[in-house]
Amino acid sequence: MKQPYPTPHIDAKPDDFGKTVLMPGDPLRSKFIAETFFENPVLINNVRGVQGYTGLYNGTKISVMASGMGMPSMGIYSYELYNIFGVDNIIRVGSAGAMNPRVQVRDIVLAQSAATDSNYAHQFKTEGTLAPTASFDLLRIGAEQAEKAGMAYHVGSVFTSDVFYSDQTTDINDPLSPIARWSQMGVLCVEMETAALYLNAARAGKKALSILTISDSLVTGEATSAEERQTTFTKMIELALKTAVQIQA
Repeated sequence: MKQPYPTPHIDAKPDDFGKTVLMPGDPLRSKFIAETFFENPVLINNVRGVQGYTGLYNGTKISVMASGMGMPSMGIYSYELYNIFGVDNIIRVGSAGAMNPRVQVRDIVLAQSAATDSNYAHQFKTEGTLAPTASFDLLRIGAEQAEKAGMAYHVGSVFTSDVFYSDQTTDINDPLSPIARWSQMGVLCVEMETAALYLNAARAGKKALSILTISDSLVTGEATSAEERQTTFTKMIELALKTAVQIQA
């Protein structure tokens, strides 16, 4: 019987991966994480330029691999990692736009759940609305580690959108804006991958958590540069790595 790996997207073997994989969207951020935080990082995947590395962090084998942008891309990579390569935990480390006045640029958000405008969950054929939710073990550890480090962090719902350039108004002060409506429901920020990750984790019986750094604010208009997003979100990365070590302890 033919082995299910390598896949069209990941040219590796299950043993190449740690049981926990950090997933930034950007392949360059994956490279930065590996070279900055790992001992002896090894490139294990570079199909389509989606770089994946495995190394040691505080003696624990951990991997990092990019997910690309959007739910379809996250859906492919997280599915294969969970179901083909034997990964148990995926921690998304990404950027998000604040849509709540109490969330500031560079704050950390731990995504307890992910509202979405996507049809991704339709494939699971549930009768009703399936709620994409973080794994409690990872969420609990992440919050404890953030508290211990004295980080400015928030726990709550995020909005995973299929659309970056919307044809509708994104003025949060316009009561008819979808962004304003989500904000009124207590949603903290908007991003593009978490709901797919949480749904795939639930279906596979695995664990997932999104740890997000606020890169810009739809409330104030403040924003960070692309270079800052690639290299300076170190607090989020360190939090994810400490969470990964604890979940594997």
